[in-house]
Amino acid sequence: MPINAARGELPHALPQNAVAIDFETADQQPDSACAVGLARIENGAVTGTLYQLLRPPRQRVLFTWVHGLTWPMLRHQPSFAEFWPRMASFLGDTPYFVAHNAPFDRMVLKSCLWAMGLPMNTPFLCTLKGARRSLGLPKNRLSDVCGHLGIELTHHHAASDALAAARIYLHFCRAGLCLEDLRIRD
Repeated sequence: MPINAARGELPHALPQNAVAIDFETADQQPDSACAVGLARIENGAVTGTLYQLLRPPRQRVLFTWVHGLTWPMLRHQPSFAEFWPRMASFLGDTPYFVAHNAPFDRMVLKSCLWAMGLPMNTPFLCTLKGARRSLGLPKNRLSDVCGHLGIELTHHHAASDALAAARIYLHFCRAGLCLEDLRIRD
């Protein structure tokens, strides 16, 4: 197969550069991000992480039972808009986002950016979709996939979830999955 000289990749191969992302939310609204975790993937390796608690736009935190975060823990944290410059700097010119159950994280990111009047054009790749296509597990939750692949996880902690998604993604890169195995459409 010819190599795409501009990117150094086989055609349709998974890109070696991306940022894995995971959000925790406070309520059912997609703009209610209360934590974000990021893991930068460069040249096929995790090269950095970033984690931040976020003050959601409303004081009610309905999903404490999931992630353990409460309003008193979040009320003095930066809002998504206040944190965005640091996050954007970390993201740089990443060509792809990676997430486990990417439609959820894409919806949260789009909603938070929309509230700031900013577009979200970076495509998402989904490790859940990749797991369903390639691993043959009875369940493909993040905890199931991590257990199967021997990846450490503190589930529903955005930093741990993002790093786990990055490691799953790197497994899929080594396994030869292609872009279409993980790409999600709008």
